[in-house]
Amino acid sequence: MAINTSIEVQHVGKQFGEKVVLQDITLAVPKAQIFGLLGPSGSGKTTLVRLIAGIDAPSSGTVEVLGERMPQLAMLSNIGYMAQSDALYAELTAQENLEFFSALYGLAGAKRKQRILDVMELVDLGDHLKKQVSNYSGGMKRRLSLAISLLHEPAILILDEPTVGIDPVLRKSIWEELSSLSQKGTTILLTTHVMDEADKCHQLGMIRDGRLTAVGTPDELKQATSSSTIEEAFLFYGGARA
Repeated sequence: MAINTSIEVQHVGKQFGEKVVLQDITLAVPKAQIFGLLGPSGSGKTTLVRLIAGIDAPSSGTVEVLGERMPQLAMLSNIGYMAQSDALYAELTAQENLEFFSALYGLAGAKRKQRILDVMELVDLGDHLKKQVSNYSGGMKRRLSLAISLLHEPAILILDEPTVGIDPVLRKSIWEELSSLSQKGTTILLTTHVMDEADKCHQLGMIRDGRLTAVGTPDELKQATSSSTIEEAFLFYGGARA
């Protein structure tokens, strides 16, 4: 793995039976960058982030995170993962969910207590700590999932559509936090459909039909396609038929 590269994907393919979902994906995510995957629904974004998170194994090629071949159970403590569908225990309170995941990550005592308060404050759920998750709205569940992924201050943060269902004001504060985390050294890989979020990423990978069609900074992708907006560049690289 190259120096200062946190994530390296080499010629990765993924099949489910006869269905080819990813084809020959190669990309590198530099340390402390926010790398966005942009593509229409069904393009393979979620499958790719699951491979990088170590939840699934590629059919071909290799995935390395922090120099370690994935999937690898020991790497989970270095990765914060927020899935597209919320993996929460609805019958438990938010605090009980956070305590459960804290224990999985090896957080204990005063450190655990403080991190729970910190992450709930960040996602503006501090007043809902004792509430049962079954009583949370969809947006609140997304915010709690984000809080859980941040609990153990991971070196790598992998977020699948993190701001779906979150109001614009809170979305802005979450992006400010993501920028702050990257400045402190956290590498962030995320998928998004939101064009103004894509513009905030250091680099973007355009993905369509399981293939990476372009990689570059938002400005580079706009220049390469003579586009004035990321949305125009996205449509140029195959988003139009989404």
